[in-house]
Amino acid sequence: MTVIQTKNLKKVYNPETIPVVAVDDVDLAVEEGEFTAVVGPSGCGKTTLLNMIGGLDQPTGGTVSVGGEEIGRMSQSQLTDFRLNNIGFVFQSYNLIPVLTARENVEFIMLLQKCDKAYRDKRTLDILEKMGIRDQMNRRPAQLSGGQQQRVAVARALASSPKFILADEPTANLDTKATESLLDIMAQMNKEEKATFIFSTHDQRVIDKAKRVITLEDGRIISDENR
Repeated sequence: MTVIQTKNLKKVYNPETIPVVAVDDVDLAVEEGEFTAVVGPSGCGKTTLLNMIGGLDQPTGGTVSVGGEEIGRMSQSQLTDFRLNNIGFVFQSYNLIPVLTARENVEFIMLLQKCDKAYRDKRTLDILEKMGIRDQMNRRPAQLSGGQQQRVAVARALASSPKFILADEPTANLDTKATESLLDIMAQMNKEEKATFIFSTHDQRVIDKAKRVITLEDGRIISDENR
């Protein structure tokens, strides 16, 4: 099943002054359960592409459909609700809420979704266990290592059972050991929970784990390889 489809997707910054084409006429289809890396040099459009797929940035042209729904037709409130219930985000800088514990950070999305307490408790503990950080659940982000914080961020992204997870340079701030551990866990979650992952990365370790590698150059797809 196709989870994401873009058609003639384009993003131009500063169109009225000095136009910068970040994404240029991209057609892309991502199937459920894929473990995909979008790669290329800095400035090639990786993050911009992910941001448009996730509804964080508006295209200059073309369309993005998620689960058959075109997100460009949604109002801001509809888009906010859609992201909440369909998309998990993992950022390079973790973006955890500093005053909440690891457990509370993971649970937070489900609170917004108005899930009942019994389900929230079970899902939170299960996902923290799978991520290997249940023993750290009562610690706040500042009390965790970078690798542990990123595991919490991935757990939070997965907790709401989204259609897919967008991970923007998730290993950029991690050392080799933390990166390998995180990638092994995400690959396992991809297999166990059928979670669809799309990474933007220039980290060769992520690229080596990916089952599909899409290469961008100057905002265009120049290769698309399944493994």
